Amino acid sequence: MDLPPKTALLPIDMQQAFDHAPWPRRWNRDLDRNGRALLAAWRGAGLPLIHVRHDSVQTGSSLRPGLPGHAYRPGFQPLPDEPVVAKSVNAAFIGTDLDLRLRRLGIEAIMAFGISTDMCVSTSVRVGANLGYRMIVVGDACDCFDLTGQAGQTIPAEAIHAAHLATLAYEFATVCTTEEALAAITSSAG
Repeated sequence: MDLPPKTALLPIDMQQAFDHAPWPRRWNRDLDRNGRALLAAWRGAGLPLIHVRHDSVQTGSSLRPGLPGHAYRPGFQPLPDEPVVAKSVNAAFIGTDLDLRLRRLGIEAIMAFGISTDMCVSTSVRVGANLGYRMIVVGDACDCFDLTGQAGQTIPAEAIHAAHLATLAYEFATVCTTEEALAAITSSAG
């Protein structure tokens, strides 16, 4: 995979709330390791990135500003010169200035990862594609939760993750692994 010129990295909702109730079981034990590797390589190459953080406005949400769960996961805190876009809905483009920031930077492609594959990552990627950006999702640097189906059955997070990546790859994005993304970052810096 080649990294398109003028690509920005979008870590989405890499926050601590997702490790605790009321959030269901997550499955990807490599999420933090893979995400930190992407972030380190991206920073090392001096490429543009914008952190996306969920600032919930819902009463009782563990993602509300000021609560412990709102904090970034270890290793995902933005550096002082790195911009943060705060959202209160699933799509990073809705109710934010993300599109404006990206256009001012001349960004044509976005590499995204984070939590959760089927909600904020997928929704942001779909909207980004509809706005004309070339979207790339680093699948093994995303994670999601077990969910309850209409018949009351548990749908495993792994199945939800696989289905959403397949849908994104079919119409909205290129889906790659962390290894492929790191190789693309290295070759673009060289």
